[in-house]
Amino acid sequence: MESGKRIKIAQLLKSEPGISTLVKGWVRTKRGNKNVAFVALNDGSTVNNIQIVFDMTRFTEEQLKPVTTGACIAVEGILTASPGGGQSVEISAEQLLVYGTADSDTYPLQKKGHSMEFLREIGHLRPRTNTFGCVFRIRHAMAFAIHKFFNDKGFFYLHTPIVTASDAEGAGAMFQVTTLDLNNIPRDENNKIDFTQDFFGRASNLTVSGQLEGELGAMALGEIYTFGPTFRAENSNTPRHLAEFWMIEPEMAFYEIKDNMDLAEEFIKYLVKYAIDNCSDDLKFLNDMFDKELLERLQSVVETDFVRLSYTEGVEILMNSGVKFEFPVYWGADLQSEHERYLVEKHFRRPVILTDYPKEIKAFYMKQNEDGKTVRAMDVLFPKIGEIIGGSQREESLEKLEARIEEMGMEKDGMWWYLDTRRFGTAPHSGFGLGFERLLLFVTGMSNIRDVIPFPRTPKNAEF
Repeated sequence: MESGKRIKIAQLLKSEPGISTLVKGWVRTKRGNKNVAFVALNDGSTVNNIQIVFDMTRFTEEQLKPVTTGACIAVEGILTASPGGGQSVEISAEQLLVYGTADSDTYPLQKKGHSMEFLREIGHLRPRTNTFGCVFRIRHAMAFAIHKFFNDKGFFYLHTPIVTASDAEGAGAMFQVTTLDLNNIPRDENNKIDFTQDFFGRASNLTVSGQLEGELGAMALGEIYTFGPTFRAENSNTPRHLAEFWMIEPEMAFYEIKDNMDLAEEFIKYLVKYAIDNCSDDLKFLNDMFDKELLERLQSVVETDFVRLSYTEGVEILMNSGVKFEFPVYWGADLQSEHERYLVEKHFRRPVILTDYPKEIKAFYMKQNEDGKTVRAMDVLFPKIGEIIGGSQREESLEKLEARIEEMGMEKDGMWWYLDTRRFGTAPHSGFGLGFERLLLFVTGMSNIRDVIPFPRTPKNAEF
């Protein structure tokens, strides 16, 4: 085979017939008879396959014998108009090269309709399926759109640390990072682990959030965003939890809570519209195969103004709903997904931004309201997902922040650097966090968060 320039299938399917082409990819199906063979080829550039037509007067059965489902091949030929249905063009094959075979008896993707559970067991091969090809192309598009949105608005991308000594949420469920010999752990005179002998000289963890460091950047650069992996060591085997996931966390100087809400709504509408405009083939496949209401739901988010109401108003609606929830509703309760989804899907039938939560159920850094009971928190609630964005106006008062840290029994000495931003040139500022995988659940219509990340990290699962 002559070495020509390969053309991706996504481009070929939009090309005019008559050109000579070189295409490379993996065989999805092969069918035919003694006169002609038809091979559906996919190279990952699109959910759509291109049909390769092998005239058996030019090829032998022996040549095509290794061309089975899963095999990787290269074909040179002429792009021609397709007389059959399902595609406008096809390739009339002239030369064939087999890069890699796939044994029909052992290749696990021979049939269609595999369960999501089975595909998670073969995580190294599941990207070759139509479903996961769509999901991961959309994941790429959303990551690109996130950077484009913030770049176009003049934000700066700040790389916050993955290894840190701080716990932004105060939750404690963190993965420790250490080089200490676990078979011979050094201890001090009080028989506590002597972290002075560790690599960083102190107890360190994988980050749960880039927010606190992001605030430091906002206090110098004005408007920044982080986008990176975060880690939670929660023993949660649910369709909504991962041990390793990605977070987008903008932080903005001089933003009040309303500015924060405006940005969050603009941001998420931008992302959903970007997916509609740039991932149409993949979204149509997922709509047709998994969630018949997906495209309609995405379009409604773009076209609808989000409802904004206080936590107190939301609790009143829930308590007067007449619905018997699994988790009881009362003022001061941390709302569960069932409560959030009722407000979004049943009561308002549109996304909701809930504000002014009780301070007892929110993080120490949130700005306190004048009532002494609530903080300027904001959660964006979406259909099918519940909370998709969580944020707040941050407390800029040194005195109030120190008092809150003491009230919550946190270690203030380790927060000196964070408190310094309130000592030296403090300013009103706000920010929020968007869980990337939560966004992808909404955009793709998938029901399990493990199916929107290439290699899910969950309890007892870190194989691939």
